[in-house]
Amino acid sequence: MKAVYVSKAGGPEVLEVREVPAPVPGPGEVLIDVVAAGLNRADVQQRRGFYPPPPGASEILGLEVSGRIAGFGPDVSKPFSVGEKVVALLAGGGYAQQVAVPAEQVLRIPDGVDLVTAASLPEVAATVYSNLIMTAQLHPGETVLIHGATGGIGTMAIQLAKAFGAKVATTAGTAEKVGTAKAFLGADIAINYTEEDFPESLRAQNGGKGADVILDVVGAKYLQQNVDALADYGRLIVIGLQGGTKAELDLGKLLSKRAAIIGTALRPRPVAEKGVIMNAVRESVWPLLTDGRIRPLVAKSFPLDQVSAAHEYFDSGDHVGKVLLVM
Repeated sequence: MKAVYVSKAGGPEVLEVREVPAPVPGPGEVLIDVVAAGLNRADVQQRRGFYPPPPGASEILGLEVSGRIAGFGPDVSKPFSVGEKVVALLAGGGYAQQVAVPAEQVLRIPDGVDLVTAASLPEVAATVYSNLIMTAQLHPGETVLIHGATGGIGTMAIQLAKAFGAKVATTAGTAEKVGTAKAFLGADIAINYTEEDFPESLRAQNGGKGADVILDVVGAKYLQQNVDALADYGRLIVIGLQGGTKAELDLGKLLSKRAAIIGTALRPRPVAEKGVIMNAVRESVWPLLTDGRIRPLVAKSFPLDQVSAAHEYFDSGDHVGKVLLVM
């Protein structure tokens, strides 16, 4: 089968499509003929040499796929059938024509979503739901601030938070993306972080109140501003480190707000935890996709042999929604 490997750390040009042996499903795993795979920031970080796969995971890039069940390893208890259309959450291996994955991390695609588009869903749906709802305990009526409005995480998080009854604020880097966040995605407040101080702008547009929950993909660069932007008893959930790993923290400000900072990562979690998250996604997110309250957004799709071009486009930041590879 064909699969994508990183020849050495670097830019999109280091991605190579190779012929490799097909995976053999182990105990509790299903084999999937991959139709499409989603690109994620973790793939870029792995390509650059900053985010190696967890122990035992495939070195092939890719954390989410859609496809059809092709076979089973021993002791698969979930009631799938060969040929069923599914999506899967992975620790690696998605940029390939086949993948073997624990059955707990596999879901049938939601009704009304086509098989290629479905590849845009498992990683972002699991990340957003597990962090906003399961970890941050976001409640209806609370204000959530979501950084990176038009990326894969941002577009899902805005829609999911709105569907759960939250007031949604978000940040974006251009006037066009600010407009998209409000008019197309439904954000209540959209802030251009290149022109405005986002904690000050948030309070100005939110009746003087900060955010009850912040979903942050930036990390160190935004730490002080995020703490400034928190409301009393606020929860800052850090899920990405695009802006670095180390920053100074004013603990006095954090204590005065009785606030919390929580760092999470989905990729290294045990299979059992991922299974709990995927079950919650099936029960709580899939119905929102079926009834249209959440729309999967795909910016552009590329064939597998154009994986370098796909990463160049992803790195440009021009996309609204997900970038996909089609096998």
